[in-house]
Formats: sequence, C-alpha cells, structure tokens
Amino acid sequence: MSVAGESGGRAQQIRQKAQEMERAAERATDPDERQRLKDKARRLKEQGEQQGGTASGDPRPMA
Repeated sequence: MSVAGESGGRAQQIRQKAQEMERAAERATDPDERQRLKDKARRLKEQGEQQGGTASGDPRPMA
C-alpha cells in the first residue's frame, strides 16, 4: 500500500474514533465529561481532516 493510502486509512480511523467520542458525549450525564468528550471529538475530527485532506488530494488549502 502507498503512503497516501495508509494516511487515508489512518484518517478514516481517526474520524471513526471522533464519531465514537461524540456518541459517548451524548450519553454522558456529567456536563464536564460531556464537554471533555466533545472537545476531544472535535480535535480528532480536525486531525482526521488534515491527514485525509493531504492523502486524498483534497483541493482545499491547508490552514
């Protein structure tokens, strides 16, 4: 597998983990825990987008 393919797969794994975190945040009853999970999900999403964007040839400029 190419480096780009490996990066794309990793980006997909990161995005899936972010979705899991969001679902956990929705179930959390403690407001602090909910916010912590939401923040972590947001960071993971951003990381997945950065990795996926460079691996997939996404034309959006990287900030």
